[in-house]
Amino acid sequence: MSQMLTNVESLRGALHNAMADDSAVVVFGEDILDPYGGAFKVTKGLSTAFPQRVFTTPICEGSIVGMANGLALRGMRPVAELMFGDFITLAADQLINHAAKFPAMYNGRVTLPLVVRTPMGGGRGYGPTHSQSLERMFCGVPHLSVVAPSIFHDAGKSLRAAIASAQPVVFIENKLLYPLRQQLHSTATLQHEFLDAEAEYPTVRLRNFGAGNSPDVTLITNGGISRFLPSLLQRLSDEEIRLEALIPASLSPLPPIAPFAAAAANSGRVVIAEEGTTSNGWGAEFAARLYESCMGKLACPIVRVGALPTVIPAAKQLEDEVLVSETTILNAILKVFS
Repeated sequence: MSQMLTNVESLRGALHNAMADDSAVVVFGEDILDPYGGAFKVTKGLSTAFPQRVFTTPICEGSIVGMANGLALRGMRPVAELMFGDFITLAADQLINHAAKFPAMYNGRVTLPLVVRTPMGGGRGYGPTHSQSLERMFCGVPHLSVVAPSIFHDAGKSLRAAIASAQPVVFIENKLLYPLRQQLHSTATLQHEFLDAEAEYPTVRLRNFGAGNSPDVTLITNGGISRFLPSLLQRLSDEEIRLEALIPASLSPLPPIAPFAAAAANSGRVVIAEEGTTSNGWGAEFAARLYESCMGKLACPIVRVGALPTVIPAAKQLEDEVLVSETTILNAILKVFS
């Protein structure tokens, strides 16, 4: 996919191409038919191009994922859209107790290749029940993948990998990333590379400094937080602080920890930032894995950053106080130096 595509264009193109390439791919969700084309327009044009394989559904997330389970068991490759990620709680039973378990329960004689796409995150004033980042609720569930590409990943390529997967995937799309253009290559001020380019869901490494230098601090983050990084990397560069950011697309299972541990040991300072709250979260698991990989000998401070542990207000000023911001991450980076 082109570097100049926005995230929503990349995702929409991936769905069109997947449906064109494989007649087993079907798409369904609430209000996804043209001319509306879905709440965030990812599915726009699909029902016109593939009228027999794109379906609108009732407002019932449990039924949506339940239908996806049944279709996957019958050899189809369903892609189900949940309009807002907050409502994925209504489909938790179908995902955790059915989709993730059926292949093992039937001794590998069945596969369950389904994708549940859903937007997560705040910042648009949608209030307490339409703004959360709940992906951590599904991290750690055996045989269930959780994927969240950043603006430095090819979102469409990640979605194609999820559709091709033999096991169920919860595919997280941050709302504020939809209109942003993907940044897939290095620029004059930002070094971009994939640590594991051949992986289904690769990890991106960004640097605001050139080769031959060691980072002053390592930032580990994912998904929606990536929107802050171009500005943050430049601000720190202006202050002569060398920042290395590692951004995995796979939230669960976590990617191999060795490159992250090596980066932490190299910089001696780590900040882990996530969209949701930090308690019992993705960042806590990552921090624990870092220490385990070093047998408790990782002699560097780790600061975690996340949303405040409260409901997310609709009022812009109050919402900004609750959610993670560029300033929040910057303050954590400065704190880790002390």
